Amino acid sequence: MTNSTPLPSEAPLTRRKRAAVVGASSGIGAALVRRLAAEGYVVAALSRTAEPLHALANELNVGGETRAIPYAHDVTQLEQIPALLQQLVKEMGGLDLFVYCAGVMPKVEINEFDLQKDQDMLAVNLSGGIAWLGQVAALFQGQGSGHIVGISSVAGDRGRVLNPAYNASKAGLDTYLEALRNRLSRHGITVLTVRPGFVDTQILSNAPRSFGVISPQQCAAGIWKAIKAHKQVVYVPWWWRWLMLAVRNVPSFIFRRLSF
Repeated sequence: MTNSTPLPSEAPLTRRKRAAVVGASSGIGAALVRRLAAEGYVVAALSRTAEPLHALANELNVGGETRAIPYAHDVTQLEQIPALLQQLVKEMGGLDLFVYCAGVMPKVEINEFDLQKDQDMLAVNLSGGIAWLGQVAALFQGQGSGHIVGISSVAGDRGRVLNPAYNASKAGLDTYLEALRNRLSRHGITVLTVRPGFVDTQILSNAPRSFGVISPQQCAAGIWKAIKAHKQVVYVPWWWRWLMLAVRNVPSFIFRRLSF
């Protein structure tokens, strides 16, 4: 399940912060692992596919210093999550920041209704997120500190005619993160919801159209800026906030006639 390198002994005053990124093998997740490692974190990098995780760890673990620890994990295996969280916390000596970035979006035609595709999106984007975020919320509440980040999407802001289950999975994740925020803020824990627009990742290849595409590195930079500022909700890039404000206020009788 893991191929970690033991962390070097560190004096208490020099202890590096610990982060975990679920969905770390490519795209936004891999860019976040690199960014967090550059900012001084030790990062547990989790993904279903082990090979790119180990390549990422080999890239970052240079000069005898452990910056990334790979863990092969399928987020649909919900029963594994509690023990795996305990394992990575033990191996890293704690956890300060958790990012749920796992997500899938298969291509869905406008007249297609495929239950298996819908179930896959709900399992990864929503059920896996709830399972991980709930366990981390309990951990952080118990320790009285921590930072949770959930990578959602502008697709969760409204129900579009294209890919209804993807929209629903992201809307559900948004609501769950808001509920966690309302629960945990009184315990000194920050919960950030990130709503990216179009990012140059594998998911983008299944989008019927795109504009204003940014790189995963640009997205990770925007997320890191929001983490540092203890934001609650952020659109990446920033201008999506105003575009989606307009979209949310389009009357329903007009919106249902649109083809996006």
